[in-house]
Amino acid sequence: MILTGLLCGALLGFVMQRGRFCLTGGFRDMYLTKDNRMFYALLIAISIQSIGVFALIQFGLIDFSAGDFPWIATILGSFIFGIGIILAGGCATGTWYRAGEGLIGSWIALFGYMAMSAIMKSGALVPVNDGIKKYDAPVNSIPETFGLSVWPFIAALSIITIVLVIRQLRKPKVAIPSMKAKRKGLNHLLFEKRWHPFFTAILVGLIALLAWPLSEATGRMSGLGITTPSANILQYLVTGDRDKYVNWGMFLVLGIFLGSFIAAKGSREFRFRAPDAKTAISSFSGGILMGFGASWAGGCSIGNGLVMTAMMTWQGWVSLVFMILGTWTASCFVFVRPRSKAKHNQGAALRTTTT
Repeated sequence: MILTGLLCGALLGFVMQRGRFCLTGGFRDMYLTKDNRMFYALLIAISIQSIGVFALIQFGLIDFSAGDFPWIATILGSFIFGIGIILAGGCATGTWYRAGEGLIGSWIALFGYMAMSAIMKSGALVPVNDGIKKYDAPVNSIPETFGLSVWPFIAALSIITIVLVIRQLRKPKVAIPSMKAKRKGLNHLLFEKRWHPFFTAILVGLIALLAWPLSEATGRMSGLGITTPSANILQYLVTGDRDKYVNWGMFLVLGIFLGSFIAAKGSREFRFRAPDAKTAISSFSGGILMGFGASWAGGCSIGNGLVMTAMMTWQGWVSLVFMILGTWTASCFVFVRPRSKAKHNQGAALRTTTT
């Protein structure tokens, strides 16, 4: 049964690679270009998963407990994680699937991410990781806070998502040069045709839903998760403790890499690309911040931003907000300020020349 994690991860990696489902780029574009399509796509995936998972819970097929809400750790960790994914050039899942495309910078970011996650969860920084989580609220479930059923919240989210998606689809479409089809039928659709982000989001939501019963069948009472399974890989390699670290989640993240590799090879997008020294340092630093922040926050852009939001928890939605704020802050310093400085220097040089 543990191999179902590999299958689920491979499906997720394939879909995310072909659909370019990148939350880092999506959050960044909300700030830089006012393009909200990827955020709306995330809402689609959240809504689909939420409806499906709570239906499974209602029929008694799976169990879920929201637990406590470590609010300080969630806020600080998510903000740090948001900064990290801009420096790394991809979120946790995005880094896994970009590594599957042959991007060496993503391999570097992954190592930093896995190393810091392992250090926070079972290494020297365990006191730092655990200490701040003592400050928590006893109720993490949003519906439970208000004494209501979860379904009105799911209905509200679904309606908001549908309205936003319809408004987006009604906007004038930007003409994109299409690639001349070199394949026919299913091969063209799978490996050549550009996937719409909303279609991709539907598939991601369904895969996230599938992860719950598959994971719980192995005794892991959760859905998609990236940070702890990524740390488990390094922990297993160092300790050799198979019983403790080899699990469904570990096979999930390895499956993401495998699925992305298959998609990239099939679409002829796989190639090894080595970064320059500056990019390599940025990738590693971003990976370190990702591991630190996600460990504090109790999840990454998938664990919190996709899964815990679908479960209607304070941790998920608060984390998503501060994750986005972190990406906007980093985008300001990485993209906006250097651009403004360059324009200022060009203007100064032009004035000097004319005088």
